[in-house]
Amino acid sequence: MITLRHFSTFLATSALAVSLVGCGSMSSRDRSTAVGAGVGALGGAVLGGTAATIGGAAVGGVIGNQMGKDNK
Repeated sequence: MITLRHFSTFLATSALAVSLVGCGSMSSRDRSTAVGAGVGALGGAVLGGTAATIGGAAVGGVIGNQMGKDNK
């Protein structure tokens, strides 16, 4: 019998695999933006609730985008 924990692990692993396939054709700037948004969202989630997560993702995405300008 599949437990909720096994199902959650499978679902998270599948989502990660699908999301990595989409990153293959991204430019360096796009990757920097995505990484910045992810790190910002993680930081926001640690520090606060939903609003902090969204705000962290937005700020992290902008910072990642600006940092990725020089990476060509």
